[in-house]
Amino acid sequence: MSRLSRSLFLALSTTALTVSAPALAEHHMSPKPAPVSELVDAVDIPYEEFTLDNGLKVLIHTDRKAPVVAVSIWYGVGSANEPKGKTGYAHLFEHIMFNGSENAPGDFFEPLRQIGATDLNGTTWLDRTNYFQTVPTSALDVALFLESDRMGHLLGAVTQEKLDNQISVVSNEKRQGDNRPYGLVGYRQTELLFPDTHPYGHDTIGSLEDLEAASLDDMKQWFTDHYGPNNSILVLAGDIDAATARPLVNKWFGAIPRGKPIPQLNPTLPTLDAPVYEVMKDKVATTRIYRNWVVPGLNDPDYTPLDVGMTVLGGLASSRLDNIMVREEKNAVAVSAYVLPFVHGSFIEITADVKPGEDADAVAKRLDEIIADFITNGPTEDEVQRVATRDAAARIAGLEQVGGFSGKAVALAQGELYSDDPEFYKKELGRLASTTPDAVKAAMQKWLTRPVVGITVIPGEREEYQEVDAGIGARTGVLTAPAFYMQDGEPGTVTAPDRSQLPPVGEIPNVDFPDVETATLSNGIKVYFAHRDAVPMTRVTLSFNAGASADSADKLGLQNFVTAILEEGTTSLTSIEIAEQQERLGANISISGDRDRTDVDLSAVNPNLDASLDLMADIVKNPAFKADDIERIRTKQLTAIDREESDPLSIASNVLPPLVFGSEHPYGRGLSGNGTKETVSAITRSDLSGFHQKWMHPAKATIFAAGRIDRQKLVDKLEMRFGKWKGVGKAAPAKNFDAAIPQGEGRIVVIHRPNSPQSMILAGQVLPYKGSDDLLTLNAANEILGGNFLSRINMDLRETKGWSYGTRNTVLRGEDRVLYTMRAPVQTNQTGPAVAAIDAQVRSFLGENGVTPAELVRTVNGNVRELPGQFERTPSILAQMQGDVMLGRPSNYAETVADRYKALTADEVNNAMAEAVDPDKFTWVIVGDVDKIKTQLEALDMPIEYRGYEASDTAVNSDGSSNDSAGGTE
Repeated sequence: MSRLSRSLFLALSTTALTVSAPALAEHHMSPKPAPVSELVDAVDIPYEEFTLDNGLKVLIHTDRKAPVVAVSIWYGVGSANEPKGKTGYAHLFEHIMFNGSENAPGDFFEPLRQIGATDLNGTTWLDRTNYFQTVPTSALDVALFLESDRMGHLLGAVTQEKLDNQISVVSNEKRQGDNRPYGLVGYRQTELLFPDTHPYGHDTIGSLEDLEAASLDDMKQWFTDHYGPNNSILVLAGDIDAATARPLVNKWFGAIPRGKPIPQLNPTLPTLDAPVYEVMKDKVATTRIYRNWVVPGLNDPDYTPLDVGMTVLGGLASSRLDNIMVREEKNAVAVSAYVLPFVHGSFIEITADVKPGEDADAVAKRLDEIIADFITNGPTEDEVQRVATRDAAARIAGLEQVGGFSGKAVALAQGELYSDDPEFYKKELGRLASTTPDAVKAAMQKWLTRPVVGITVIPGEREEYQEVDAGIGARTGVLTAPAFYMQDGEPGTVTAPDRSQLPPVGEIPNVDFPDVETATLSNGIKVYFAHRDAVPMTRVTLSFNAGASADSADKLGLQNFVTAILEEGTTSLTSIEIAEQQERLGANISISGDRDRTDVDLSAVNPNLDASLDLMADIVKNPAFKADDIERIRTKQLTAIDREESDPLSIASNVLPPLVFGSEHPYGRGLSGNGTKETVSAITRSDLSGFHQKWMHPAKATIFAAGRIDRQKLVDKLEMRFGKWKGVGKAAPAKNFDAAIPQGEGRIVVIHRPNSPQSMILAGQVLPYKGSDDLLTLNAANEILGGNFLSRINMDLRETKGWSYGTRNTVLRGEDRVLYTMRAPVQTNQTGPAVAAIDAQVRSFLGENGVTPAELVRTVNGNVRELPGQFERTPSILAQMQGDVMLGRPSNYAETVADRYKALTADEVNNAMAEAVDPDKFTWVIVGDVDKIKTQLEALDMPIEYRGYEASDTAVNSDGSSNDSAGGTE
């Protein structure tokens, strides 16, 4: 489609765009929210179904909004099916099934990248294993070939080498999770809540000892017993219909024989004999109090009222725990309550993070009092309705996506697998809409008066980490013949298809990005709008040219402070009233910022759009900045800084920027934007008000919007709320990026973190480009070197060496200079070798081993073919619109990308990386246990600086401090 950007300049004298006084008054009468039933009625995922002769259930949902199809296959096997001594098998096979099959050797991400798959991954949990990808319609044959090949033709490709490697990867996945604050709590919860004979009596990641002890024949038998078509559900959702799908599915899956019947699990719901209370120590910033119960599974009638009860207690922004403990009594900085639904029992978790300085025992006692009172008296009718409205609005938003982690294919598959009903989501919404306060109270009194598990995690040193060697399993037995899986099943009744090569990919149309229309409100605010028909919702982003780079050096963390406090009250509404109003409307207003922009985002269901926009405008224009709220938010931000200083990635992400940009540059501060304890402690009300007035000023604002609404109607609504907004005083001047950036130098800065099971490696250098420069070719080069799963660095450290769960290189662009980073969490005993391996990969790419023809083809094909699936959801559309405006690109930029990729040459890709990156100028930040990694690092022959560690027997510099970092995340 040709592009046409139409500019509409609003003025009060323009008749067609003038807002009359009666209309303005009418819109500000705070219309009543639409009833929940109206929202529930909007949630519908029509489908057709059929079952192959071998038992494979197939569900088809047609959605023609984009030329893509979500392919989602769910196996009825998870860690619940693992017997004692074989824990972790389901999760390990999730990994192995990505490592190639008999007719598709090599990593599955390779052909999936070639066809432009998006939203692709695989997961394992207690009750299931699933694989999913969204592919161009013309590449559907390829996706079905791959999924059917790993279902019916896997075992001949499973070798001892692959098994050993994936055990190493799983070991590092475990280390990465264990290394996080509170990362060991989950194991203890499982041990205390479930007997070891219960299917849920061990964690999904399993025992590494069990995996090490597994033979190749053990693993193959596990697959044979559990991954047949009769234990599987295939969902196709998108640009497809049942008439087209049936012959394709039968072609690829029909000849696979049935597998063994899976024994049905029917465990008794466990109940403790008495309450259990334990204390654990961890490297955490705040004491966290846990309260846990096992309650009925997701199909039990009591599940929904329990879910509502926990949401009222600690899941809403206006929850009981938030209002009492965080806002009123201020003895906690964060609280939560929720139910995790599973088939054979659900898991309730209630938490409270104790405010620093408070008595943890007293806070725990108060938490228990609030829980007991809530169980006794239950929620109000208004609270229950707010939960129902919020969840219905979230379901409507989810209808935009066909696949991924939460799209329509997931809703259908979960219903069929867990409840024998693809439309279970409708039943659940119906139950939600009809739930009463009495039902909630009765369910809680029945299930939450049973003995509780209470764990308290206090700051302190962990016990020494129990390391398990990985990837050294002995070779046992011989390879089983490829037909082994079929021998236990029935013979196929469909002629086997030709699997000698992947099916061809048909023609893939270029992305049809929505027309972006522009308007200007009467005060000069520019509006960019794209019409979207998928769901009855509208999204609006009010974006300010501010961000953390607007913070002065002595006020670091100010932007984050302002964004956190804006929802805490206006001159007419309290924070509780703001939260309750959003919940009644099914609206979501979030305020956030990055280095360059400060954004206020609204997601609203269209029946409640006017009232939602009124609330958004009030929050933006009339913040109260009350003293009480300021101190509460200050405490939360200081606590967040403490948390960052205990998280390896956060530490590295905040240490690196000042090292490479210099402390005077606006980008030379921690990536979290939270600032330091000193700067946050000194922020005043005047500072907050000043930032709001100068940086969140209409002169610095741009509005981006998309949804199922007529452009003119939306512009009129925006004019009412923001067109006459003048702001207070003058807007801030443009940000100053003139500070000199130091020359890069090869060096290592090590942050000591005792007893770390992994080391976090983060290297970076500032590139000679600004974010607005054309970086498409550099991004292509980075994708090959380190930018995605198939990149050289990730495949080397994860798939070949087994030292890491995953690595990633990033071109971080913004308003000013570009930062290039390389991130790799690695097992401790391979920290030095991992740095050497990454460095070697960079030098090899820049030297004699530039991009190969196969890498170039994969990169071009992937980036061209993924375009139709990239803009399925409105948030992706809005993000592209914002990026195009900030970086000075035309509004149809997305439609020009395919031709540019197709024209790339190997020399251009090689030159782009060579001109950008100097391997001798990387600064390496490493967070880990210096006692275990020092010798490894000193072998690298680079200058080393230690922080937080007294390197008494070395000649390297040691400042003995890690406090000049604020900590943070990328």
